[in-house]
Amino acid sequence: MTLPGIAITAYTATSAVGCGNAALLAALRARRGALQPCRFEPFGRPFARATCVGEVAGLDAVALPADWARFDCRNNRLAWLALQHDGLLDALARVRARVGAARIAVILGTSTSGLLQAEWAYHHRLADGGLPPAFDYAATLNVGSAARFVAWATGIEGPAYVVSTACSSSSKAFAAAARLIGAGLVDAALVGGVDTLCLTTLYGFGALDLLAAGPCRPFAADRDGISVGEGAGYALLERAPAHAPRARLLGWGESSDAHHMSTPHPEGLGAEQAMRAALDCADLEPAAIDYINLHGTATRSNDASEARAVARVLGAVPSSSTKGWFGHLLGAAGIAEAAVCLLALEHGLMPGTLNTRVADPACPNHLLLDNREARCTRVMSNSFGFGGTNCCLVFGAAE
Repeated sequence: MTLPGIAITAYTATSAVGCGNAALLAALRARRGALQPCRFEPFGRPFARATCVGEVAGLDAVALPADWARFDCRNNRLAWLALQHDGLLDALARVRARVGAARIAVILGTSTSGLLQAEWAYHHRLADGGLPPAFDYAATLNVGSAARFVAWATGIEGPAYVVSTACSSSSKAFAAAARLIGAGLVDAALVGGVDTLCLTTLYGFGALDLLAAGPCRPFAADRDGISVGEGAGYALLERAPAHAPRARLLGWGESSDAHHMSTPHPEGLGAEQAMRAALDCADLEPAAIDYINLHGTATRSNDASEARAVARVLGAVPSSSTKGWFGHLLGAAGIAEAAVCLLALEHGLMPGTLNTRVADPACPNHLLLDNREARCTRVMSNSFGFGGTNCCLVFGAAE
C-alpha cells in the first residue's frame, strides 16, 4: 500500500551520549561513544560479568511530577526525561490546541517496561514471601505503563498503547501510527519508545553468550556481541501540519520470519521482506536510498544475516550501525536510530560504525567505518527483533 509521506514535525532522543538531539549530533560528529564498563548495581547487586553498557547519567535523580507518582520507576523516569527536550512538549501543545487532544495517538515501544521495579519488589519481599505494598504492577511493570503515563503527562486523549516486539518495537510504532493516520482515526501521533537497564536483561543476554566484553563492534571481523544500553525518544507525526515539517515518513515494511526464538534466518529472508515492503510502500526504487542505518547488533549471526539481505535488496548503499555510540537500546533502538536518520537528513551526516576497525569480509555491505559528510534525501532504518519481528522505515527530507 502506497500512501503520501507523513510529516514529522518534531523529534528527540535521549541515551547515554546525552539528552536531546544536539547531544546526539555532537557525539556522532566527534565520534565520542558513551559505552562504559558496567557499574549498574541496583539494590547493591552488581552484574558480575565484564561488559560495557550505555547508562543514562543522573536517571536515579529524576523525579516525576507529584500527580503521577504512582508511575515512578526507572522506565517512566526516562520517558519523562526525554519529553523535556527539543521543544517536544511545546510542539505537542500546539497540535493539541489545533486538532484536539482526542485526535492525537500515543504509540510507544518497549521490551522490558518497568522490569527493574519488579526486581526491586522481589528483592524486598516481605517475611511471608509477599511483595511490598508499594509495588504497583499496573503503573510500572505492566507493558502498557509507558503509554498510559505519557498520555496523561501530555494531555493526549486519543488511542494510547504499547508495541512490544523486542528490538523492533519503537520502529513498529511508526508503522502503527501511519496506519491510524491513513485510516483517518487520528490527525497526529506521538510515537517513540523507552527501555531501561535491568538485571534480567543483562543476565538474559549473558546466558545467551551474546554480551561483548568491551564496547560492541558491529560488523567487525572480531565482533563478539552486543552492548546493552538504555534510552528513550519520540517523534511527532502529523497528517496536515500547520508548519513546515522537519522530515517525512515515506514508507514502512514489516515481516515475521519466525525462524527461531532468538536467531534470525541465516539468509535474512525476513529482513529482506521488510525492506522490500518499505520501498514498495514509499514507491521508491532501491537506488533512491542514500544511506541505511543498519540494525547491526554486533553479534556473529545477526550482522551476517542482515548484511546478506541488504546486499540483495540495496546493493552497495552507504550503511552503518550506530550502536557503538550508545549500545543496543532494545525496545527504544528504533526511535533512537530513527533520530540518527533524521539528523542525517537535516545535517548531511552519515555516521560511521564506531569501534569497528576492520569490517568482516563475509558481510557484503558498503559499510562506513568513518563519518561521511554528504547530502541525504532518502534514508532507511532497520530494526529486527527476537522471533523474527522485523521492521524497516524509510524517511525523506522535508523538501
